[in-house]
Amino acid sequence: MKKQDANFVSFVTLLVFIGLCGQRAYGKNWGHWRGDGGNSVSTDAKPPTTWSPTENIKWKVQVPGRGSGSPVIWDDRVFVTSAVPTSDSAFEFVVICFDRKTGQQEWKQVAIIGKPHEGTHSTNGFASASPCTDGEHVYAHFGSRGLFCYTVKGELVWSRTDFPKMTMRGTFGEGSSPTIAAEFLLIPCDHEGESSLSAFDKRTGKTVWETKRDEPSCWATPFVMEANGISQVVMNGQNFARSYDLQSGKEIWRCGGQTQRPVACAVGADGIVYVGSGFRGAFLGAFRADGRGDIESGEAVLWSVDRDTPDIASPLLSQGRLYFHKGKTGLLTCLDAATGKPHYTTSRIPGIKSTYASPIAAGGHVYLTGRAGTTVVLKDSNVLDIVSTNSVGEPVDTTPAPVGKELFIRGQNHLFCISE
Repeated sequence: MKKQDANFVSFVTLLVFIGLCGQRAYGKNWGHWRGDGGNSVSTDAKPPTTWSPTENIKWKVQVPGRGSGSPVIWDDRVFVTSAVPTSDSAFEFVVICFDRKTGQQEWKQVAIIGKPHEGTHSTNGFASASPCTDGEHVYAHFGSRGLFCYTVKGELVWSRTDFPKMTMRGTFGEGSSPTIAAEFLLIPCDHEGESSLSAFDKRTGKTVWETKRDEPSCWATPFVMEANGISQVVMNGQNFARSYDLQSGKEIWRCGGQTQRPVACAVGADGIVYVGSGFRGAFLGAFRADGRGDIESGEAVLWSVDRDTPDIASPLLSQGRLYFHKGKTGLLTCLDAATGKPHYTTSRIPGIKSTYASPIAAGGHVYLTGRAGTTVVLKDSNVLDIVSTNSVGEPVDTTPAPVGKELFIRGQNHLFCISE
């Protein structure tokens, strides 16, 4: 080999090594509150399994206002949304970017200022939807107040403020989060008025399609999966769980059996999707996503259960196992995803009495977070094996975000970066 060729090979090897080091330092990004794939699983993150208010806290920063949207992370930036009260009963609806390494605020943008047209549940605020990002833009949806697109450096690209004023059941407030899928941004609008699911061009904000839904209030987030080469958008609903063609918005299949005011999001893999709800009833079903039309009585329904199903927190699908809490409690069930047979059911998790945050999986562990701020770490296995019990010292309603060797938790007052 010639000397210049050898030098070139060494140079390329060095670049590859630097790139791999960068990947190990940051790991995969977490651009959606459900993670890449929508199942609340990180395939390469290895966050800590132990921490406390004084241990393994790399940094914590106060977040102004109130919001129960989860943090999303891309490279060296962390994004959150919040509703900050003003002096005249209105709110500043803000998007905030923090430096991942230091926790310093990099930028804050006030998307819109306004007074909500109706109230909200005592445990819900006016900025419940999580943002999402593709690494180029960050998107924030404040429900009836509008949809906003910024560059990751904080420059406004476009906004939509022509959403209907949603009327939610029991004035419980709004909360469905946007989902990025290919060139689309998916926004559900299920309420007591005219409900819909819409796809917007994520670069321009223009409406690509809008599909009407005969559904009352629902707080679920769209889940996107492939089946028979078709990208499908799966939505929970009180009347039906439904699938829509991503490109056109046309309904592909539907299945009844859900309960009132569903919140939990669907999960899925390998052509199978799992949808459930648990308020004033119980239902969780496994559906083959290649079905057509009304599949309730057909072979597309693989199995279903009618007790102890999830309500607020969404299920976790990891390593062929479904994990979910009973209703809003800390009672945990783990099922074999292929058969619906239980590995264990309604098991009490010490330190967790009620839950809003959804379980996540990373580094061979499952992280369960209760509303009091306690996170219990389990081994991701067929048996209930508790590894540790931890707390950030304040209430937590948001789903943690695992990236690289770090775990990001948004508490009631602070954003925490947990790292050894």
